[in-house]
Amino acid sequence: MSAVLDEIRAHARERPEADALVADGPQGAERISYAALVRRMDAGAARLAAGGVATGERCGLLARQGSRFVEEALSILATGACFVPIPSDHAGATLERFAEQAALHHLVREAGGTMVCQTRGCVPPVDGAGEAEFRALGPAYLRFTSGTTSERKGVILSHRRIAERLEAANQALRIGLGDRILWLLPMAHHFVVSILLYLRYGATILLPSASLTRPVLELAARERATVLYASPFHHHLLSKDASGIGLADVRMAISTAEGLRAEVAERFRERFGIPLAQALGIIEVGLPVINLDEAEKKPTALGRPLPAYDVWLRAEDGSRVEGPGGPDRTGELCIRGPGFFDAYLAPWTPAKALVEPDGFRTGDQAWFDADGTLFLAGRRKNRISMAGMKFFAEEVEDVLAEHPAVRECRVLARQHPQLGEIPVAEVVLADPAHEPKRNELLAHCRARLPVYKVPRELHFVSALERTVTGKVKR
Repeated sequence: MSAVLDEIRAHARERPEADALVADGPQGAERISYAALVRRMDAGAARLAAGGVATGERCGLLARQGSRFVEEALSILATGACFVPIPSDHAGATLERFAEQAALHHLVREAGGTMVCQTRGCVPPVDGAGEAEFRALGPAYLRFTSGTTSERKGVILSHRRIAERLEAANQALRIGLGDRILWLLPMAHHFVVSILLYLRYGATILLPSASLTRPVLELAARERATVLYASPFHHHLLSKDASGIGLADVRMAISTAEGLRAEVAERFRERFGIPLAQALGIIEVGLPVINLDEAEKKPTALGRPLPAYDVWLRAEDGSRVEGPGGPDRTGELCIRGPGFFDAYLAPWTPAKALVEPDGFRTGDQAWFDADGTLFLAGRRKNRISMAGMKFFAEEVEDVLAEHPAVRECRVLARQHPQLGEIPVAEVVLADPAHEPKRNELLAHCRARLPVYKVPRELHFVSALERTVTGKVKR
């Protein structure tokens, strides 16, 4: 039994009637107390065990967003099985490919209003040792990376590592018994340093019935939300709401899942009077950096490393990048600390082989300013080298996205016989019926970027290719 589940049980004994989940709906809010949540978790675990789910086996969960997802996920963990969340849009051949990639022993899914557990056929061992190495980890959670720049990797976390990363993260978040978290992110992609953390520390999770801004804000006001945890996309939508409903009780608004643009942060602060704090969440690491102290002054910063983590920048020769830098003087972001992942699933790779001697090498290029605040420059694989001048695709994207005609964009490198690489931009227009002149967008870039960073080609597209987690694919 994991330490995290033990803590949830303790809340159920000490504060049995306290709300664990508040799920909004057309008939009003459904309130699930900690005592009720633990009863449902135990009943679900008994049902799954009777259906053959055993300790150390991989059990997938395909369920809609909401309280049922949380209950069933906890039930899987309570059996001692390894919980594998599956995006809700997976079906047919896509679902079968996922099940094979994750080497699932069992699949739990909704059918006719109830949860059904399907045991799969012969599953080959993932570790070359008949599953002995996998089970020795005490595996609790398996989730795949987004695959923005490479093939998706299956990241395995043990019960021990989960407990470590929750404790480390809460040194900064300080989630406690009085907190009420307004939840907007997909649970299939965000569960550990979020849903499990909130329940482990006795908070209440507020679950909107839809993502429309008015009902979300009404729920937040009615239930007196104290923490907002969402993506820049959600913050952008909320900031456009004209209802006048505020977030009077919110003490902390976190932005995660993708980079926070300055204009989104500014609009949100103007609308609600709350600065957005960007957080760096990495599935292999946890939550090592968050911008709680300088969110208003430096909204696009990642912030300061949490006390439990050593965050440093690695130069090309392996040495440490010292002193303040900037977008033109970066290093690869490397991290050491508690709660690191235990292994990659396929090919089977224990983490110990990957985190020595540098810690976890993220592949991100970053820099510290003179105050010790961390900024992300871009992915190492998104670096463009034009005539010996190096820069990041994200730098150009941030400038293009400032233009009112641009809804979103992606900048790529294309090989050039003389210049090495040139930047090429794909742009999704805010209003396709009013297409701006390409020269207008290029002039916008020239006024804000050195000439070598200005896109040499610009293409209008209807949509950008995305990963299963919704991130722009590179």
